[in-house]
Amino acid sequence: MKITKIEAFHLAIPFDHGAPPPSQGAGGVRTTMDSVYIRVDTDAGITGWGECFGFACCPVTHFAIQRVIAPMAVGRNCDDIGSLMFELHRRVQSSGRNGPLIFALSGLDIALWDVAGMARGEPIHKMLGSTGARTSVPAYASLMRLDTPENVTKVCGDVLARGYRAVKLHERTLETVAAARKALGDDTPLMLDTNCTWDLATSKRMAQEMAPYNLAWLEEPLFPPDDYKALANLRTATKTPIAAGENLGNLLDVERILDANAVDVVQPDPIKMGGITECWKALCMAQERGVQAEPHSPWYGPGLIAALHMIGAMEQECMAEFYYADLADWPLGEASIPRNGSLRIPDGPGLGVQVNEDVIAKYRVA
Repeated sequence: MKITKIEAFHLAIPFDHGAPPPSQGAGGVRTTMDSVYIRVDTDAGITGWGECFGFACCPVTHFAIQRVIAPMAVGRNCDDIGSLMFELHRRVQSSGRNGPLIFALSGLDIALWDVAGMARGEPIHKMLGSTGARTSVPAYASLMRLDTPENVTKVCGDVLARGYRAVKLHERTLETVAAARKALGDDTPLMLDTNCTWDLATSKRMAQEMAPYNLAWLEEPLFPPDDYKALANLRTATKTPIAAGENLGNLLDVERILDANAVDVVQPDPIKMGGITECWKALCMAQERGVQAEPHSPWYGPGLIAALHMIGAMEQECMAEFYYADLADWPLGEASIPRNGSLRIPDGPGLGVQVNEDVIAKYRVA
């Protein structure tokens, strides 16, 4: 089976997260949820869909697919995904082992797994070895930046009312963490992701000050995120579990962070580090070493569904991350919407979902 066409779609979909538009790293506020989808057509008449990391770098990732990855991949046999992806990674090695080209390859890989599953008539989680016993996954509400205790209190109340049983903040202050704990009560797991904000000294101080709020984990506290020595130092200095991994670009990065004993929870992202092929290897490596593995998946498209399939095949129990918001339209319909705090693992062939191409066309950025 050969690839006949590859097309990338930069989407920008309005959303509501129950609070004022959140601030974003580059300044200003976020009013749309931006992502890059990738469609792969084959000479067998099978079409697969993938997703690449986007946000602020959507235009660069989109360009990487259309101008670099597609010309290399169109016309190639895709029956052996591992061999094809290995060759493509080799061909772009001079452009780095992380970043937009790897994001683009990640989306292609997910789309090829979708194609392979449809060709075999099997869902991806069964291709990875699951028994099918796990049909749904508990989702934790990953909240966008809320900035004030009042906003945190209000949105935490909303997520509890929707049936979520765990919450992750993207805040940076003691006051907002305290407000979340008060709103959620003592028994609801609460996580904090600072998006690589602090240095080591500040991280140690903040972890100590937040200890009374019983965080299930403190995620990505340090900048730069690949300073695994500093992260390991922090881990030994606090009783709060440390999580990281969304910035890992390849399997060797996963091995390095594990070798450094830098994390209690490792979080490889399928749309950032090579798709299902590489992310599954990372999850297996973590499980073999006895480290909790939690796929990073705050997305609404094929990247989220890919994570669900991998969770369905994992030996460890874990949760699925859901970026808490209501989109103006849902490209995958019900498949990407949690109900009573859970997400269903699709049981159809491939990803097992239908992409609504009318939604793609409506919110596509020219």
